[in-house]
Amino acid sequence: MKRIVTIQDISCVGKCSLTVALPIISAMGIEAGIIPTAVLSTHTMFKDFTFHDLTDEIQKIADHWKSQKITFDGIYTGYLGSFKQLDLMATFFGDFGGKGKLIFVDPCMADNGKLYPGFTKEFALAMGKLCAKADVIAPNITEACLMLGQDYPGEDYDEKYIADLMQKLAALGAKRTILKGVGYKKGLCGVLSYDRETGKSTEYFHELIPAKFHGTGDIFASVAFSALILGKGIDEAVRLAADFTVLSIKKTLEHEDHNNYGVDFEAAFPELLRRLA
Repeated sequence: MKRIVTIQDISCVGKCSLTVALPIISAMGIEAGIIPTAVLSTHTMFKDFTFHDLTDEIQKIADHWKSQKITFDGIYTGYLGSFKQLDLMATFFGDFGGKGKLIFVDPCMADNGKLYPGFTKEFALAMGKLCAKADVIAPNITEACLMLGQDYPGEDYDEKYIADLMQKLAALGAKRTILKGVGYKKGLCGVLSYDRETGKSTEYFHELIPAKFHGTGDIFASVAFSALILGKGIDEAVRLAADFTVLSIKKTLEHEDHNNYGVDFEAAFPELLRRLA
């Protein structure tokens, strides 16, 4: 059985970050170790949530693992909350990465043209440097622009703009790039991928669902990363992740009283496992 480690925050209530990543990775037949970067009472869409920073525990955990000779087949980072955590991840990649180990960075820090609270443009540029150490990165368009230090285009972009954006992202240094939330085809939402080593690029579009939920990016990244760990090609990984995310949203919208905790991805597991089988 493959063993990975995912490093991101955990919200005690609310479907995002580790409460999404851990069940998805486990359901896909992969052993998952975790390093929580912070503990929150709920995710950040709730008011007055509590927050406990765990930055000081990260290196202690890593040092103990090294002493026990624990190894991983892959490393997947999500929400990282400070410059110090970025530095710690760069060190962690060096200690636990290497040949045959997949490093996947989801630079969770912005969406819809805006940084999440607490982040700065300087942090985004530093995240771009961490992405240079990854095998695969999976930003949305906002995150991509911020890491590259360029203006967010809003909805005013075309296929040529996205192709240029992908080339610039690849130049950061990651071997493969996945770009989420591409909308230059009317009524559709797309995911593009690019392999820097082969020069191959692909696109996968699905229906655009007019609904916004917390944690869908975490769902996509968790499935895509797990599929790659299982030996799937990047095209298949993207399709599995996008289809599972869309189905999870649809399952949620079936209930008139759905809440803002996140999407009901649990209800979509049977279809994901059927496709994996």
